[in-house]
Amino acid sequence: MRIIADENIPFVREAFAELGEVETFAGRAISPDVVRNADILLVRSVTKVNSELLEGSSVRFVATATIGTDHIDELYLQRRGIGFASAKGSNANSVAEYVFAALLNLAVRYNWKLAEKTLGVVGVGNIGSRVVRIAQGLGMEVLQNDPPLARQTADPRFLPLEALMNADILTLHVPLTYEGEDATYHLFDEAKFRQMQPATVLFNTSRGAVVDNQALKGILATGQLAAVVLDVWENEPHIDGELLRMVTIGTPHIAGYSLDGKVNGTRMIYEAVCNFLGVKPTWNPSGQLPPPKISEIRINGNALRSDEEALNTVVQQAYPIEKDDARLRAMLKIPPEQWGTYFDSLRKNYPVRREFFNIKVRVNNYSSSLIKKLKVLGFMAEE
Repeated sequence: MRIIADENIPFVREAFAELGEVETFAGRAISPDVVRNADILLVRSVTKVNSELLEGSSVRFVATATIGTDHIDELYLQRRGIGFASAKGSNANSVAEYVFAALLNLAVRYNWKLAEKTLGVVGVGNIGSRVVRIAQGLGMEVLQNDPPLARQTADPRFLPLEALMNADILTLHVPLTYEGEDATYHLFDEAKFRQMQPATVLFNTSRGAVVDNQALKGILATGQLAAVVLDVWENEPHIDGELLRMVTIGTPHIAGYSLDGKVNGTRMIYEAVCNFLGVKPTWNPSGQLPPPKISEIRINGNALRSDEEALNTVVQQAYPIEKDDARLRAMLKIPPEQWGTYFDSLRKNYPVRREFFNIKVRVNNYSSSLIKKLKVLGFMAEE
């Protein structure tokens, strides 16, 4: 059996070697010629899987090691009788941790009290629901919008999007869809930006085209938004350098790139392929991951002015988000024709990042609220 895989799927050879011959390629190099005689295709979000790629091939099963599936033509796969699986939810913790690393960075930078802020969460699936839970645990008021869930559950906590326009901070966690009443392509456009209250903060870690990047540049030029955090961009990897200069924090589509999340994605698609083939899964990544660079963090609660400063001190040691921002901004110093290759290289060579549950935090002179908030973020916290 011939298995074609994106080289950026961690442990892909170790996991799938027992199932067949594994060949790895750069995601953007997976072409019709590459997959023509393949049985199994394993991809990430940079590979467009459609009739153009698969027509005339022998591929019987496709799996993407990502949450999002907008790069997959699922209707085509169904028509061809090709099996399909995604890694839904695999990196949800990673993205949520990214959101709060950025949020706490901004809270310290602008001297915010999170308990005085309202957070609007657009999309309350695997990631959004985690963001909601953590934000509430940090004392924030949270407004939730998810039209499909609102219809399915009739739960009054799910509000119309217009009701979130008065939130201090908006964070987007929706799939990219182009059709239907819940289409999200350019969900946030010039009209939406005009509806926001002045000094709103916007986070996008979903897909670049959920936000009209040209309209975003226009509204940023007016000074109406207080801050913007972008991990995803239109036209990746050829992103808009002018927009990068304007945002507060910009990163190269790595919010979900914790090693824990990526390996979880590998495990999920491995088990899906085993199920398709009717074989028992035997590969287990437990014990194969390297330990976190920092396994224990110590802080003195009395030395810090606020819970926000204390939490940021811990989180930035676990995940220094400003380094990701600096690495992407370094792109602006090289010729624009090299930006796409550079953007992809940041993702391919992303440093190991472990999730917060791997790290113990010891707090001296602590408040009970601080310990509780550290645990809400996922850390092992103790006095």
